[in-house]
Amino acid sequence: MPLEPFKTSQALSLGVELELQLVSLSDFDLNAASPDMLELLGRKQFPGTVTPEVTESMIEIATGVHGNHSTLLAQLQQMRDILVQAGDHLNIGICGGGTHPFQLWSERRIFKKPRFKEVSMLYGYLTKQFTIFGQHVHVGCASADEALFLLHALNRYIPHFIALSASSPFVQGHDTLFNSARLNSVFAFPLSGRAPFLLRWEDFEHQYFAKMEHTGVVKSMKDFYWDIRPKPEYGTIELRVCDTPLSVEHAAALACYLQALCKYLLERNEPAPAEDDYLVYNYNRFQACRFGLDGTVVHPKSYEQMPLREDILTTVRRIQPCADALDCAPALEHIYRITHEGSDASHLRRAYRERGSVEGMVDFALQCFRDRGPTSANRTT
Repeated sequence: MPLEPFKTSQALSLGVELELQLVSLSDFDLNAASPDMLELLGRKQFPGTVTPEVTESMIEIATGVHGNHSTLLAQLQQMRDILVQAGDHLNIGICGGGTHPFQLWSERRIFKKPRFKEVSMLYGYLTKQFTIFGQHVHVGCASADEALFLLHALNRYIPHFIALSASSPFVQGHDTLFNSARLNSVFAFPLSGRAPFLLRWEDFEHQYFAKMEHTGVVKSMKDFYWDIRPKPEYGTIELRVCDTPLSVEHAAALACYLQALCKYLLERNEPAPAEDDYLVYNYNRFQACRFGLDGTVVHPKSYEQMPLREDILTTVRRIQPCADALDCAPALEHIYRITHEGSDASHLRRAYRERGSVEGMVDFALQCFRDRGPTSANRTT
């Protein structure tokens, strides 16, 4: 079927999706509780949407459309409180984190939904291994061409969002030495990675998507697992590289960091994006996944090597006027604290050392989600 027309939306508006873990409170392993959780939540009004994900040990929540940090954060906190209350009723814990630290993919159950069954038939065991948890951020675009401009202008900042959100250091009981091991699972899919370098929607629709559809490989934009992809039905671009943070406060800050950065880029404060920018893309992406904030990235224009943490701090200072104009200065303050206090991956590793088990890590993550983040959770340890 043809690509949907790109709907215009309010420029720089925001929406957030969070994939969340459903955990047994008896052994801290994942629990196939999404059917019960969705049924319970369906009995009352929910401030946003809550939907199943590919396996029954996860759910996805999505906010409405927001223009600033305070309203986005308020909705996320309201959603969290209702989820925690529902989980308490079912004796199920809910938490963030890009991976569950010791679950076995072979024990997962595919949620009974036609699309998930299709995906399972196509991708085999990779589908169950896709029991990983990410934050997706939608940013409204005034036009389709603006969406493609932003998509490619953001390419050099992808490592920022990987490192700042990293919360998946453990897989199947072992420290991977990665800060974001989750993205390694995403990269296994054939239509992952980066979008093709096209800056006109007409070219994207007719020269790329139509040909891909003709091959039979894709049917819609949902079939692309790109790091950033356009969402024509919403009139947005969708950033997909973030691990689900341990707190909704962290999630709101990441979203508004992206919002301020997009405003800065739309003001044409930097040279236009070019195909050659992607020469260092996979290297920079790897550095952020492997080393997090301690990684080293290469600037795609100058080829200068720079510490990722310093690049983030420089960017925070540069986009401060944009954040002030958007009323999201508190988000940049939160980002600044992450660069100094460490990512969620570092907090999870510390919890493992202090508590002595992967189960203790999960318990820590559950407290973070309920208690507004690692600082609050540590006070209760």
